[in-house]
Amino acid sequence: MTSIDVRELTKEYGTRRAVDDLSFTVRPGRVTGFLGPNGAGKSTTMRLVLGLDRPTAGTATVGGRPYAALEEPLRLVGALLDADCAHGSRTARDHLRVLAASNRLPARRVDEVMEQTGIAAVARRRVKTYSLGMRQRLGIAAALLGDPEVVMLDEPSNGLDPEGIIWIRELLRGLAAEGRTVLVSSHLMNETASFVDHLVVLGRGRLLADTPMREFIDARVRPRVRVRTSDAAALRTVLTRYGHEAVQHADGHWTVHDTSVEAVGRALSEAGVPVLELTADEGTLEEAYLDLTAAETEFTAPAPAPAPAPAPRQEA
Repeated sequence: MTSIDVRELTKEYGTRRAVDDLSFTVRPGRVTGFLGPNGAGKSTTMRLVLGLDRPTAGTATVGGRPYAALEEPLRLVGALLDADCAHGSRTARDHLRVLAASNRLPARRVDEVMEQTGIAAVARRRVKTYSLGMRQRLGIAAALLGDPEVVMLDEPSNGLDPEGIIWIRELLRGLAAEGRTVLVSSHLMNETASFVDHLVVLGRGRLLADTPMREFIDARVRPRVRVRTSDAAALRTVLTRYGHEAVQHADGHWTVHDTSVEAVGRALSEAGVPVLELTADEGTLEEAYLDLTAAETEFTAPAPAPAPAPAPRQEA
């Protein structure tokens, strides 16, 4: 099994430290989400793993070796960092054929990955005519060309339509199910939550979290229960009796914090309160992520000012 190992990795650009004594491991058989605010060091770390930059200190290896030491790197590591890396005047087929020839890969792989990524029908069109989503698929095709054990993708959903987003989600899950090592950087929290098993989160170049996704969310978002009833007064009385903190919303449902469906359901059943809805309102990856990184964001904008109140109408 091939893993990505980052050990005490540091990268400085002049006086700025983009990556700061970073250590983590990306293991096979699961999709690892690589998260962090803009400027957190994610892209720099991926470039260091791929040998595109040299570290100031520390190491980044794939299967125990630096990328530069790999004899046929595309057979071991497939990566997409920039969807615009293909020459615009080449066709997609020619772009992939050059990559295949330079890495001693069989020509049949070109047709296979074009089919796999859904661009076979436009393989003979020049890349400069491609939409962003099509260029993204071409970049993913190039990453998969060597049938690699390790796949690294930076913002793979960028430019994809809804069908494409579903496709990339299933592709990533499938690669991990085959035992491959999959590292995906993304800013789309809700989409990331749909396919990620494990998270590595950075802030200002440092490691903030390295944990299974569900544990990451549960550790940072208060548990809560969603309740709806036809007798709001009775519901409030029961919840107050049991010491539950609850908030009623404009659409009529209630949110009960720091408890479980079982506890609320038992209390309401014993009191005979009619229940129209009772579900666990699970926290989201976005909530947990924002809670962790609130102090680590390099670029922030002020909250929009509230809209002014409308002027009172003048009577005729």
